[in-house]
Amino acid sequence: MFTGIIEATGIIKKITEHGTNKDFWLSADFTDELKIDQSLAHNGCCLTVVEKNGDQYLVQAIDETLQKTNVGSWKIGDVVNLERCMQMNGRLDGHIVQGHVDERGEVVSVENRDGSYFVTIKYNENSDFLTVPQGSITVNGISLTVAKSEDYQFSVAIIPYTWDFTNMKNLKPGDAVNLEFDIIGKYVAKLLAKSH
Repeated sequence: MFTGIIEATGIIKKITEHGTNKDFWLSADFTDELKIDQSLAHNGCCLTVVEKNGDQYLVQAIDETLQKTNVGSWKIGDVVNLERCMQMNGRLDGHIVQGHVDERGEVVSVENRDGSYFVTIKYNENSDFLTVPQGSITVNGISLTVAKSEDYQFSVAIIPYTWDFTNMKNLKPGDAVNLEFDIIGKYVAKLLAKSH
């Protein structure tokens, strides 16, 4: 389980393919603290550390992950948001995040609003997921508050710290982002669908 509070960013150093799967070597400031078999959220997608070498570590993504998330579009040099799993004795600063990406979204627009940023993202029109104003959404692993909610589209307002510290600053219209919708909202939507 995660909180959506990004600890650091990592850089993709090497990519190799094994059938329909891909291996990714990344470098991060806290690589020396990682353990083999540890879960680590990468742009909100939970991947397992399988090997370490110096300041780099290896994670593997199977075809289902590559198809459902933006992991399949990663390139060498890309910056990825990182979060280690939540410690049960710590504060839940963001919201409950599972590290299981629900679907990919697409950036519609990025607006600089005199120091803060307003990012609009659309998602699959056949989706059962929904957002609500001031509700929680995870975008590329970042716990954010929905500023504006429309059918199959929402906007988030980004403070300068989050903009500078994460890979949000690299987003442009057309980019794919990983979305994990609020777990409570998902249960409510499922219950409502069953009652009709």
